Amino acid sequence: MKIDLHIHTTYSDGMLSPEQIVDTALGCGLDVIALTDHDNVLSHDVAGKYVANKNLNLEIIPGVEINTIYKGFEVHILGYFMDKNNSDFINMLQFQQKARIEQTRQIIDLLAKKQGIRIKFEDVQKLVAPSGSIGRPHIARAITNSGGTANVMEAYAKFINNNSDVYVERKTVSPHDAVEVISEAGGIPVFAHPIDVDIADELTCELVSYGLRGIEAYHRKHSPAAVEHFSTLAEQYGLIVTGGSDFHAPSMNHGTILMGKNFVPDWIYDKLIREKKRIDLA
Repeated sequence: MKIDLHIHTTYSDGMLSPEQIVDTALGCGLDVIALTDHDNVLSHDVAGKYVANKNLNLEIIPGVEINTIYKGFEVHILGYFMDKNNSDFINMLQFQQKARIEQTRQIIDLLAKKQGIRIKFEDVQKLVAPSGSIGRPHIARAITNSGGTANVMEAYAKFINNNSDVYVERKTVSPHDAVEVISEAGGIPVFAHPIDVDIADELTCELVSYGLRGIEAYHRKHSPAAVEHFSTLAEQYGLIVTGGSDFHAPSMNHGTILMGKNFVPDWIYDKLIREKKRIDLA
């Protein structure tokens, strides 16, 4: 069995639609994927209908990635199998979406006032699927499309960072809240790509008491040593080890498809399913 538990679509900062993701996953020989867009779950139904209508042999696990900021660190919390109709879960997504819109509008205003770069909110909004999660990649692309920079990397370097005079940090829920809400919604909360967080070990200990059930040890950013470290940390706290490619787009180098390339053992899927069954019976 070939699995990838971390994939993004055009409903957040991915470059492929849910239907294209399904076709690409099948082309890569995947059996199971999780759609984990940032702060929304809109791709699930689209992909699910596409699979059903075409009678395709691909299992799609409902997922999400909640973006939080804690002590100056970007902390991302993955969730799997949560009840999407849970009121607290819905409220959390609505809060995150509102914060994304507010951040975008504030940056657009500052770009015009301080840099003379004039883009409209609609210029950013059109770069994401309807009602999807707008964010920094879309702002950077809109700046480039307007001629404000030569490319997206330059837009990030000049404007989309904490040292820029036009950048506004987004308001977010805390990672603790994200874990708790996903857990209360019957889902499995997982600490995503912990290598990005210098305080990952201490934060894992904190989040366990809020309901954390897993750590994403297998990730394209993780060296073999990092995989071993976070797998050991998971064992220490009785957590599930998960993993995925964190796929956003084909590589710019020769059009390489990176989906499913990150090694994720079969037993991860089995443990995830067993955990969901345990939660449902609790």
